[in-house]
Order: sequence, then structure tokens, then C-alpha cells
Amino acid sequence: MSTLAPELTIALADYANPLDAADVVRLTDAYARDPMGGGAPLASEVCDRLVEGLAAQPGAFSLIARLDGEPAGIANCFIGFSTFAARPLVNVHDLGVRPEHRGRGVGRALLAAVEAEARRHGACKVTLEVLSGNEAAKALYAALGFATYALDPASGTAQFWEKKLR
Repeated sequence: MSTLAPELTIALADYANPLDAADVVRLTDAYARDPMGGGAPLASEVCDRLVEGLAAQPGAFSLIARLDGEPAGIANCFIGFSTFAARPLVNVHDLGVRPEHRGRGVGRALLAAVEAEARRHGACKVTLEVLSGNEAAKALYAALGFATYALDPASGTAQFWEKKLR
């Protein structure tokens, strides 16, 4: 008896579709609960506003990975603009794969779909952030051509900083 490989599909989320909307919330919450996503669930009010908020953002898009129809991973992305290239760019804000589906090519397939969507928009690059201790993600990103960058090596590599507004 042979076991068939699961079917992996990647699709743009339709924020108006109740199934897609529920999967965006469920997958983003699963990512938030992971130690690399902060280790805490999304607040219920965030879950309630998430899809409506994404739909209201010009340039927001989400890609949902499904294995045999079951939600397995998500990439929440935003189209921005590179002033140095005078072209769009795509930032991967969230990339999460449910723990039970890791090691099956879901993250790699999501990033390939992000790149295809970025090319469709004429983007000059895809950006993302990664925690310095997330070795598995860094290995995947490096294998796919992502790297730290410097405008001038003498000035050092770019860093991602934040200032939270309350």
C-alpha cells in the first residue's frame, strides 16, 4: 500500500470569503502563539479586527498555504515603495507555518508565491525580518537568496528597529 503525498496549494486570501478570513485569523494567531511570533495568542479584539483591517490597507495581501485543504501556513504582506529604486517592494510582515506542517516545504512554497506576487506588481525586492535566534528560518531565507544588506559595508548592515506607540 502506498501513501500519497499531500497536496500543497497556495492561494491569495479573499478577505471577503468567510473561509479565507477565518484561516487568516487562525493562522496568524497560530504564528503569534509560536515562540518566534512572540509566544502569546492574539487578543480577541485583534482577531475581531484583523481581516477588516487588512482589507482596508491598500497593498495588503495574504497568501494561505493548505495541505489537503487544511490551513498549514500564511504570509501576510504589504506593498511598499523603494525610493532608491522608484519601484514597489513587498514586505513579508508575517510568515508562519503550523508546527505540525514544518519541514514539508510549506515555508519555501509560500515565499515562492510571495516572490511571484511581487514580480506581478513590478517590485524591485522582497523584504522580511527574522529573529537572530531563528536558525531554521534564517537557513531557509539564505537558501532562497535573502541576506542582510548594507548600503555601504563600512557603515554596517541594516537593522530593523521599532518604537511602539500606545
